[in-house]
Amino acid sequence: MLIFKLAIILLASKIAGDLSVKLGQPSVLGKLLIGIILGPAVLGLITNTEVLNEISEIGVILLMFLAGLETDVKEFKRTGKASSYVGVLGIILPMFLGYLAGITMSLSTFESIFLGLLLSATSVSISVAALKEMGQLKTKEGATILGAAVIDDVLVIIALAFVMSLSGGDVNLTTVILKKFAFFAIAIALGWKVVPWVLNRFVKLQVSETVISAALIICFLFATFADKAGIAPIIGAYIAGVSVSVTKYQQEVTEKVETIAYSIFVPVFFTLIGVSVNFTGITDKIWTIVILSIIAILSKLVGGALGAKLAGFNTKSSLGIGSAMVSRGEVALIIASSGIQNHLLSEELFTVMVIVVLITTIATPPLMKKFFSQSKNELAS
Repeated sequence: MLIFKLAIILLASKIAGDLSVKLGQPSVLGKLLIGIILGPAVLGLITNTEVLNEISEIGVILLMFLAGLETDVKEFKRTGKASSYVGVLGIILPMFLGYLAGITMSLSTFESIFLGLLLSATSVSISVAALKEMGQLKTKEGATILGAAVIDDVLVIIALAFVMSLSGGDVNLTTVILKKFAFFAIAIALGWKVVPWVLNRFVKLQVSETVISAALIICFLFATFADKAGIAPIIGAYIAGVSVSVTKYQQEVTEKVETIAYSIFVPVFFTLIGVSVNFTGITDKIWTIVILSIIAILSKLVGGALGAKLAGFNTKSSLGIGSAMVSRGEVALIIASSGIQNHLLSEELFTVMVIVVLITTIATPPLMKKFFSQSKNELAS
């Protein structure tokens, strides 16, 4: 029964999050781990369903919308150079090491390149939650991480289209690039001119909660637009949040979206990541999982940190930025699914990569806590 499952998820995620904080870790780590315990891997109390997946998707979209709402646009503009360095170097190193791992595993050239691309993906939805908890979202580091995530997403998707076009997939590279360019051009134009106008008109309607309703409509439409353009919906939601953040409604929308998101949708998103884990049949692949997980974590951590260091951040802040890029999340899973469809990833390796993605997701919050706490201590001293 859906209602019972929601009650269990909300109760368990809140308690697990509280325990995680008491142990000195971000609450999101506890929410991820409790999903594994509740799911088929341990207790089997919660199973993934289509309805829960839809609720989870709304959760991640609202999470990134909130990240956009809390973005300092002036700071975001100033970190363009740093975001570019972090985004690009955070792709090059995982791509290279992933390719070498594929060759070592006797994969074909295209399969090895695809594995490198898969390891290059980044999803900062988990990082955003950790940044909010640590009060780092509105900092220069936070703006750099969010900007790098957008750059990473676009470059990886374009590279993926290029690989698929060469490997015989029915993909037109020129069309893909034009769609991406058109999305950002139109989304920015709409955010700049249309979003404020829509909000100002919508609030005049003689019904309740017009501001929050208008903001959510904008968020969901931008996420849908991004999805249709072949870009992760969370990028569209983030741009929508930034668009609303420069209006006079920013504070009201932020407070009300936080209430809606964190009361039900976001806990379901975090918990379902853990619920999706299934350890059946992975015993024979344990060393493959360990090696690919080490490559996945270190390549993003080092690549992102090098980019931040080149942009002028100190060592601890650079490592904090690098650690925030470690989680592969839903972006990597989407790419992995396309690999299955285009015969660039075997079913066996797909299962391995799902576990690797989960490990990177679980590793991200404690890594961020470690490096950002150290960075704060350095500034204090």
